Amino acid sequence: MIDFQALRRRFPVLERKTYLNSGSYCALADSVRAAINAYMDERLEVGANWDVWVMKNEAVRRAMAAVLRAAPEEIAVTASASAGLNALASALTFGAPRNKVVVSDFEFPTNAQIWHAQEPRGARIVHVPKSADGYIPLESFARLIDSQTCLVAVTQVCFRNGARLDIPGIVRLAHERGARVLLDCYQAVGGLTVDVRQLDVDFAVGGMLKYLLGTAGIGFLYVRGSLIPALTPTHSGWFAQEDIFAMDITGNKPAASARRFEAGTPAVVNCYAAEAGLKIILEVGTDAIEERVRALTRRCLEGLESIDWPSCTPREDVRRGPMVCVRARDVAQLTAALLAQDIVVSCRDDNLRATVHFYNSEDDIDRLLAALAASRARYHPGAAARTA
Repeated sequence: MIDFQALRRRFPVLERKTYLNSGSYCALADSVRAAINAYMDERLEVGANWDVWVMKNEAVRRAMAAVLRAAPEEIAVTASASAGLNALASALTFGAPRNKVVVSDFEFPTNAQIWHAQEPRGARIVHVPKSADGYIPLESFARLIDSQTCLVAVTQVCFRNGARLDIPGIVRLAHERGARVLLDCYQAVGGLTVDVRQLDVDFAVGGMLKYLLGTAGIGFLYVRGSLIPALTPTHSGWFAQEDIFAMDITGNKPAASARRFEAGTPAVVNCYAAEAGLKIILEVGTDAIEERVRALTRRCLEGLESIDWPSCTPREDVRRGPMVCVRARDVAQLTAALLAQDIVVSCRDDNLRATVHFYNSEDDIDRLLAALAASRARYHPGAAARTA
């Protein structure tokens, strides 16, 4: 049995705050802080230590592969999700008839903007709209994925409302119609099990600063191994080469692995933090984390119902990720008011976002619910109508 209370003690901020903001930036673990300090000590004692630093990059690759249940050769360690997307986009062609990229209206801006940026190269971008109930059902994708579709670029969990899309169904549809699938799992991986083999996605991107417990400035791109040889990115750099230290300026000789999607010098200190965070995820196990997160989000949704505060996050377990979102009046002010009570959440659009991880507790959820109940007269979405 996993001792979540003991794990909680590894995150010092939780002694002072109700931290429900992992979807923006994770709580800092003691071992992640120690890893960053170890890098600083090494810089003072050794100076440049490139052999060790390159191996840190490789350690992150191996750990990320283990989290995704992929092979290390299928993982590129990138500066961000955007860097991975740009490298992938540069390797794709958008000639007729397959020049269509299908994205959903649940996407984070990056996963739409980068594909729209390919329009001068011939890409035709089509958006899948949300339905009247705020969700995007599989049939909406079925109407737009066709024989002209090159790529379906889709988020797993929407950053605006916490809704989790039917990724297996979308993948099945896309593959039946000859299209590939890119999964943006940034708001899922580390908080849910993301098994790229089981999901059968062709590509996946994310970063280390949310549920993977690392830091900003480092991310990953997964590329299905069988696809790598036919994809040569023009967005490149010396760490994308087969022999990093050849220093060959006579041509581009990309690595045979997904490392060909990398670019320049890796963010060394971020590798220290990312490796430490990934070790925690692997130690606890993503299946156990998902079960814990599911129970906490369910508790939150049931509690919201008990105080008559509507949520825009789906109640069904398979339709939500590690996030619960509620509509609120003056949501930015509500977020600030909660922070003044040491309850850390975030907001997007008109939604208050509570994003949970395994280190959260039932007491964290109950404290948020009590604070919302106490603020009902001012911030409940129906407050304005009642006081008008």
